[in-house]
Amino acid sequence: MMQSHSPWTGRPIVLVGLMGVGKSTVGRRLAIRLAVPFVDADHEIESAAGMTVAEIFERFGEPYFRDGERRVIGRLMDGAPKVIATGGGAFIDETTRALILDQSTAIWLNAHPDVLAERVRRRDTRPLLRGRDPRRVLADLAVARDPFYAQAHIHVSSQRGPHETTVAAILKAIGR
Repeated sequence: MMQSHSPWTGRPIVLVGLMGVGKSTVGRRLAIRLAVPFVDADHEIESAAGMTVAEIFERFGEPYFRDGERRVIGRLMDGAPKVIATGGGAFIDETTRALILDQSTAIWLNAHPDVLAERVRRRDTRPLLRGRDPRRVLADLAVARDPFYAQAHIHVSSQRGPHETTVAAILKAIGR
């Protein structure tokens, strides 16, 4: 499932999608292939706050986190070519989504919840999964969030298998 937009013009490329879909890994590799900087929005938020995403969630709650996330993504949208990986919830925030759609090429990395559950089981750093069944949480999140992600300019399916395949699909979708 791939929707093409138009050839990439050098605007920031923003990867959106559920946790575990590979936004950071794919983003890093895509940036190397395009010879542009890679930025992980969550890492930028953590640097700015001096604490982890999980700690921000615990201490201040999700609305506070989303507010900081919106500001960080806004700052990253400076028109310079780069690849930005966002947290799974970033594109769900109406203001953040409008900003991303207006000022970047948004790419939805989409994968089946089974594939995602397999990938996230390797790391227990995700606040939304603590003590819950990843497969069920991800299936529920997909139902709630997919209509938002579907607004991205380009849709790329991330299958089981090497991230390189996903990178190649993105390069093809942006005319590179």
